[in-house]
Amino acid sequence: MLLDQHHRLLRDLRISVTDRCNFRCRYCMPAEVFGPGYRFLPRKDLLTYEEIENLAALVAGLGVRKFRLTGGEPLLRQGLEELVRMLSALDGVDDLAMTTNGALLARHAGELRRAGLHRVTVSLDALDGDVFARMNGVGARVERILDGIQRALCEGLGVKINTVVQRGINESEVLPLVRWSSERDIPVRFIEYMDVGETNGWRMEQVVPSAEVLEMITAEFSLERLKPSHSGEVARRYRIGKGNAEVGFISSVTNPFCGGCNRLRLSAEGKLYTCLFAESGFDVRELIRSGKEETLRLAIQGIWADRRDRYSERRGAGKNQKVEMSYIGG
Repeated sequence: MLLDQHHRLLRDLRISVTDRCNFRCRYCMPAEVFGPGYRFLPRKDLLTYEEIENLAALVAGLGVRKFRLTGGEPLLRQGLEELVRMLSALDGVDDLAMTTNGALLARHAGELRRAGLHRVTVSLDALDGDVFARMNGVGARVERILDGIQRALCEGLGVKINTVVQRGINESEVLPLVRWSSERDIPVRFIEYMDVGETNGWRMEQVVPSAEVLEMITAEFSLERLKPSHSGEVARRYRIGKGNAEVGFISSVTNPFCGGCNRLRLSAEGKLYTCLFAESGFDVRELIRSGKEETLRLAIQGIWADRRDRYSERRGAGKNQKVEMSYIGG
């Protein structure tokens, strides 16, 4: 058991496989910053799948049980199914998931499931085609994402929806998304617009508090509060009516959950981050490539043991230059 300075267990590793994305969502990768001239990580600097597998096996031995592949958009990394196959074969991997924008999901869902992926979380910020196109920044069609979700379900993958709600942009999509997801028994999570990174132009007045979103939903649906399904769960979940459908709220701004955070994040180039809002990471790429497993293990133990992060609880207390979410995943 690894405990940090606030007695939080290490249980979850989020693995970014690329910092590239085919969308330009304003809350993550605004096009005016991540334009044609933006310099992404050189491919030679990315960890190989074998190097990721080695680190994953090591942290599984330290108690990590949940692994999630992120990006950028992870399905832009060629041959991702092979990494899934490698990770799914490791001892101690109880939950292997992926976060995706869904644009390439229909093409890859079957291979991912056969390789051992358990579930996907799909970012879906609107069902209205015009609203969705504006939010993704590249004019992508929502039908493509819905096709990917349907294919994932048909292949036997668990599916969950994440929706970032921004004032004046897509709060009108809350009820349509709840109706759509409840008809299909797909859980939907409404996420408060967060001040991740330094480029998304975050302003508090654009945050739609989860309490307000909950009020919108309860005007039409009866909800029953559910108990957390596991330690460190960040969403407050509710059952919709008498069926299996559910809705959840991730409220980093108005109701921080730092006290239960058990996540470590690995960037595509081999840096470890102990918080989504971190200023900097711990570069372990050379340790990984050196093959000095015991030295790497001790380094990870030390990184977690020294961890004091609780940014969301202290938001506004001092300024820092936060790493971009597209670099380390959500």
